[in-house]
Amino acid sequence: MSAVLELSDLHAGYAGVPAVRGVSLAVGAGEVVALLGPNGAGKTTTLLTVAGVLPVIDGDVGLLGQSVRGRRVHEIARRGLALVPEDRGLFMQLSVRENLRLGRRCKGSRSPSDVLAMFPALEGLLARRAGLLSGGEQQMLALAKALVSEPRLLMVDELSLGLAPIVVERLLPSVRRLAHEEGMAVLLVEQHVHMALAVADRAYVLSRGQLALQGTPAEVRERRELLESSYLGGHRHQPGNVEDGA
Repeated sequence: MSAVLELSDLHAGYAGVPAVRGVSLAVGAGEVVALLGPNGAGKTTTLLTVAGVLPVIDGDVGLLGQSVRGRRVHEIARRGLALVPEDRGLFMQLSVRENLRLGRRCKGSRSPSDVLAMFPALEGLLARRAGLLSGGEQQMLALAKALVSEPRLLMVDELSLGLAPIVVERLLPSVRRLAHEEGMAVLLVEQHVHMALAVADRAYVLSRGQLALQGTPAEVRERRELLESSYLGGHRHQPGNVEDGA
């Protein structure tokens, strides 16, 4: 499987102080990878660094086989990256239709009507302002807006934030379906560990800015004690695969 995204010994953070240290991970085409960990573990920092919002302190970020270290946000986006941020990144005063139009970056982008077929619940809401949508409808719009640009890599930060579990149970499988049917690489940050593992092909767990655990969902579940200690902040070790006991 070819890597769409590859992080190599990534160090990133704020004002030159690393919040993420030595993180290496990869996401292949058609694959959903979950990036898990407690608040403050460095998950959002990792996504923002990949997107070019934060600078790389050390290491490298590879997108479609080329380094994007030092590239600007719009340059990385043009290479095929779409980010659904924690705040959903919508223009709340604009309509659903207008938000979808803003998601188009070039003439070759997907038409909004094609995306609406993936989220039919939005079809009757095109004239409604985004700020008047329910939380689940806003998250569907955020995903649809990202997909209009036909990304090769889709990154979603906390899809479940503020949503009822039943809404999350409907949205997460749609992310997996899009990855497998469209061939996109998906990097999914999610607090609901068991829901994320249910749709992911592989998972990485961050603890205090470092990789604590990685493997398939089954492998991560088997290391329950290690997973729980990572979330409780009591785990310190060098990164490694679940199968090597690290």
